[in-house]
Amino acid sequence: MKLGWQPRKWLEKKAKRGARGYPMGTIAFYGPDDRRATKVVASVVPGPDTGATELRRWFAEDGDVRADETIFAEIAAFLREHEVHSVAIVDRIIGCPHEEGIDYPDGEPCPECPFWAGRNRWTGELESK
Repeated sequence: MKLGWQPRKWLEKKAKRGARGYPMGTIAFYGPDDRRATKVVASVVPGPDTGATELRRWFAEDGDVRADETIFAEIAAFLREHEVHSVAIVDRIIGCPHEEGIDYPDGEPCPECPFWAGRNRWTGELESK
């Protein structure tokens, strides 16, 4: 019995296959701490020497965006629309959902997310000063 298209499974399978060429889709999660993702960003990178040309953001006021199947369906549709050959998904929350220079001044920690102040976004470890 065929279940039909499953967006999360499609994304995970694309990511597991690794780099298969461009355009490449990227998916990153952001949250007030390292436990709850309130924002997810998907982008399309058309080639190896270019930055993202298309970018979309999704937010969750309550809960975690990683558990929202509707958001995953929209991400998958966005990446399929741009005919991505590869998908890269971060395996952790990589920072605050607020944007430096937009939601708070450049070079300063986010006043809304003290967890990330002085913390390396890739390792999650506090950095020595």
